[in-house]
Amino acid sequence: MKPIHAAATVLAVITATPALAQEQTSVVSAGVTGGTLGIGPEVAVRVSPLLALRANATFFGISHSVDSDDITYNGDLKLSSIGAMVDLHPFKNGFRLSGGLRVNDNKVELTATPDPAEVLRVGGTPYTAADVGLLTGTVNVDEFVPTLTVGYGGGLTKGLKFGIDAGVLFQGSPRIRNLAASGPLASNPVFQDALAREEQSIEDDVKKYDTFPILQFSLRYGF
Repeated sequence: MKPIHAAATVLAVITATPALAQEQTSVVSAGVTGGTLGIGPEVAVRVSPLLALRANATFFGISHSVDSDDITYNGDLKLSSIGAMVDLHPFKNGFRLSGGLRVNDNKVELTATPDPAEVLRVGGTPYTAADVGLLTGTVNVDEFVPTLTVGYGGGLTKGLKFGIDAGVLFQGSPRIRNLAASGPLASNPVFQDALAREEQSIEDDVKKYDTFPILQFSLRYGF
């Protein structure tokens, strides 16, 4: 090899070494995510500087009251979902645009325990608390739901990575199922019609919640 060619080769290697070091990426990262979808494990694979794949499972529970007509229901919101996302990194850094699909088992379990002296309007018809007893039901949403988010997932390096995502889960209009009473009128056909109207009233109150806000934070380690 001529001296000039050898010098050029050495110079090329020296010049390329920092660039190669900068292009090294963590292919796999694992950690935890927490936010409005719940808390749970998350894993990601950086396929290329432009593209990554993620998956997580999230769970949580919280209580919140729900009012429908003159009945106050105690609502136990149970978050439970598993999802996969495709992350597009248009600038080849941590910024990402993400779309995904979740298997969604989020639900609200409703319970109304009226005061014994109270008169309830079930489906618009007045009944005594003694006749109605305990009211229970479950509010469900769609099982397979798409998501869209924008966020940041850390740079193209190994080690700890902090992430954030904000967006929307398109869960469909909530539906109430199995609204039932424990009182002596529970099996009465006229009362059953009133319960059906009460179900419709609750659905009318919650139908505006066909989307669910996503704000998730994550902490992962890249290998």
